[in-house]
Amino acid sequence: MAEATIALRSYLAELSTSPLASWADFDPWQITLGSQAVVRRLLDDLNPSDYIIDNEIAVHKRAVVEPGAVLKGPLILGAGVFVASSAYLRGGNWVDERCTVGPGSELKSSFLFSGTKLAHFNFVGDSILGSDVNLEAGSVVCNYRNERSNKEIRVRVCATLHRTGVDKFGAVIGDGSRIGANAVVAPGALLTPGSIIRRGALRDDELEVSQ
Repeated sequence: MAEATIALRSYLAELSTSPLASWADFDPWQITLGSQAVVRRLLDDLNPSDYIIDNEIAVHKRAVVEPGAVLKGPLILGAGVFVASSAYLRGGNWVDERCTVGPGSELKSSFLFSGTKLAHFNFVGDSILGSDVNLEAGSVVCNYRNERSNKEIRVRVCATLHRTGVDKFGAVIGDGSRIGANAVVAPGALLTPGSIIRRGALRDDELEVSQ
């Protein structure tokens, strides 16, 4: 299996004009693997007059974080972001404007573009989500192949599986995608913009036929 190269711009329309533009030519798993270093670099470029910054956590002055949410740096929350009570953000996250991380949701080492919503009781790990993506209640984006001895994540490109060289990677979910309640997105998924995963379904790109 050859290593893959993923054209992130084809999944994320805002990428080239975003703070992540410098990483546009990286494979997504390289970005998520280095998420803490990436977010630290982005922290250095913030306008301190727009953010409350403390201990590598930057919260825009127009963001809302409810009491009981757990925030761990490095972390950036953009303008209009809403983080609900009991949400848990860790491992280096960048959350663009108008995103929602709902109650009981966990976000780990991930990048969310504008207007994306984790409704409630979601897990998203080591992933990049485009703009206006919506995860209904209970849906998860897995980041680890617990079921097999070889943990290396593989991605399917043009019907061929490719190696990533990492054992933690979730998904790239393109702009405007919809993930139904209690659906599972298995590690290594590449969802084109506008994808729909039905409620209770499994999307596993390592399978011969994805469901």
